Amino acid sequence: MMKKLVVVGNGMAGIKCVEEILDLEPERFQITIFGAEPRPGYNRVLLSKMLQEESSFKHIVTHDWDWYEENGVKLYAGERVCRIDVAAGMVETESGMKEPYDMLILATGSLPFMPPIPGARKQGVIAFRDVNDCETMARYAKTYRKATVIGGGLLGLEAAQGLLNLGMETEVVHNAQYLMNRQLDRTAAVLLQRKLEQQGMRFHLAKETVNIIGRNRAQGLMFADGNRLETDLVVLAVGIRPNIELAQDSGLTVNRAIVVDDYMRTSIPGIYAVGECAEHRGISYGLVAPLYEQGKVLAKVICGRETAPYEGTVPYAQLKVAGIHVFSAGDIRDEGNETAVMEYNGMLKVYKKVMMHGGAVTGAILFGDTAESTSLLAMVRRGAPATELTSRDNGGSRAEDAAAALPEEETVCACNGVSKGAILRAITTDKLKTVEEVKSRTKASGSCGGCRPLVAALVKNSLFRSTVSGPVVTPTAQEVVPVCGCTHYDHDSLKTAMVDAACQTPDEVVSRLGWTRQQGCELCRSAVLYYLESLGLRDRSATNPLGAGVAVQDLRFTNLNAENQDFVESDLMDQAFVEVAWLRERLVTLWGSLALPALVTVAICPGSAYPAGVLVHDIGISRSPVGWEVYAGGHAEHPVRQGQLLGLEEDPAEAVLMAVACLQIYRHSARYGEKMWEWIERTGVLALRESVLDAALRSGLAGSLRTTMLTG
Repeated sequence: MMKKLVVVGNGMAGIKCVEEILDLEPERFQITIFGAEPRPGYNRVLLSKMLQEESSFKHIVTHDWDWYEENGVKLYAGERVCRIDVAAGMVETESGMKEPYDMLILATGSLPFMPPIPGARKQGVIAFRDVNDCETMARYAKTYRKATVIGGGLLGLEAAQGLLNLGMETEVVHNAQYLMNRQLDRTAAVLLQRKLEQQGMRFHLAKETVNIIGRNRAQGLMFADGNRLETDLVVLAVGIRPNIELAQDSGLTVNRAIVVDDYMRTSIPGIYAVGECAEHRGISYGLVAPLYEQGKVLAKVICGRETAPYEGTVPYAQLKVAGIHVFSAGDIRDEGNETAVMEYNGMLKVYKKVMMHGGAVTGAILFGDTAESTSLLAMVRRGAPATELTSRDNGGSRAEDAAAALPEEETVCACNGVSKGAILRAITTDKLKTVEEVKSRTKASGSCGGCRPLVAALVKNSLFRSTVSGPVVTPTAQEVVPVCGCTHYDHDSLKTAMVDAACQTPDEVVSRLGWTRQQGCELCRSAVLYYLESLGLRDRSATNPLGAGVAVQDLRFTNLNAENQDFVESDLMDQAFVEVAWLRERLVTLWGSLALPALVTVAICPGSAYPAGVLVHDIGISRSPVGWEVYAGGHAEHPVRQGQLLGLEEDPAEAVLMAVACLQIYRHSARYGEKMWEWIERTGVLALRESVLDAALRSGLAGSLRTTMLTG
């Protein structure tokens, strides 16, 4: 006879545990789940996506109604359990329903912490915890203009980004000196704040809210310093508290949460707790990864299988709003730790800091480029020696490099426990070509989404070579790699289709070219905007559902030190540097404000003594005894690539014109995000050389640009 297993809570922790039980013993239990919300299982981590991307609820559902029926799981949605009769082995709901159990799992999760601020119960003051809160925010956005989020942590910033996306003026009030103060240091927090301010978010830091003012509904905030802030909506996102009322009333041992041992057992035999409502070794976790780890252990315990104990999880955080990538893991405090590695590239806005104690890695912060997050998290977890750390001089490694360097046994998706090897085998076996396909097949990137860049890099790498085994594989002409999961078009066919369909706005691209998601995603939004811009299609008067505008990928110049320059006379040196300044000024004038597929680095050298510096940049212009040499396609990242000579010009104005011609061709024929060296490697330098030396092309460019160059 099948045993009766009752799960109180239909959230991510409870469902994960049930999934694991069904994998181990699909016929052993009669499973009944009680969920307080009248909905099937969904990913709470992605709630902000409902606001940021204006997605519907169906986009974040993890287990639809059919899943419960197909797996023989009885779900009572909208039924809140209010009592446990321990002696009788039975639970009772608020509506009077009673259900017996042989084993009971409490997965009641947590509730939003409501700070004791006068006025917090007024109309117009909400939390940000479930689908109802998202719907309330969307409803307010249709009527009101100003919103304020109290809380500058992960949840608060995601809520604020959602409100911005809904068109509301959004302020964030935080009682600490800088944002995400539990996960970041001041440097990373300042970088984050500046990025968010550029998107329209406004901040009030080190502010203590003492009152929510308004007669019948919230109309503003009063701060301890006497200042006020007008608002129409207040969103409280200051933290969570474990939902332990049911356990407490039933006589279970509770502290801050329900106390459990290493096998998720409570103080009463036959009753277990998992997720945010559980306290293990004095810690209750509010992250997906530890909840899932607990669920796996508990499933084996329930099924009578041997299992290693749950010994705790290294805390880590991933924030990804509007293309901003932030990662933090372990102990990042200065107190008791030393800085093992600190790298900051102000030009690229990339920051990395790794902490250590006693020579072992204890914590890490990444901003801008989080490709190393998986490997750093693994180092923090095992307390790896700091000698394993490597420093980069190129301002942040590419995700492909990090993916290639990661051992196959290393976990890529911590939330779902998916290793690099498992992802690669799935890609190879099932011929997967997109991140969405990998997510569907392996669940990697399917929870918090923090590992998505690394998964995307693995997909990209695997399209060119078999990482598991076998020789290098070159894609055939028939293989098409879509821009993203929203469309079947690759970059080249997308540009052609946009021209053929006469698209002028992102909305027209979405509707005319059959996008599967109305708002697109972070991968295609920028690409669509860029192609509209570079192809001269964009209608600048139209509203833009995919974003405010295409980001300008500008030119970055490297100054090459000439203190050892071998000039015979100082006036010749002065003349050379005057020419360099002139070249740089003309390049900026002609191209510095136009969008490019990717960031382009430029080096201009006053003499031939520094050819190496010129050769490792996208564009290099070097003075030689007979004129100015123009190079393209170099880069300083590992492995270093040497730029290739495009041509030689006696007149510096002609050298600039050659560089501009190269940029013009690159702008129109490269794929969005494709670096210049990748573009040249794909298309060939001979064709580029012929084009930039073509008299007709140069004449056409000169007609529109030469006057500005020579008289600017």
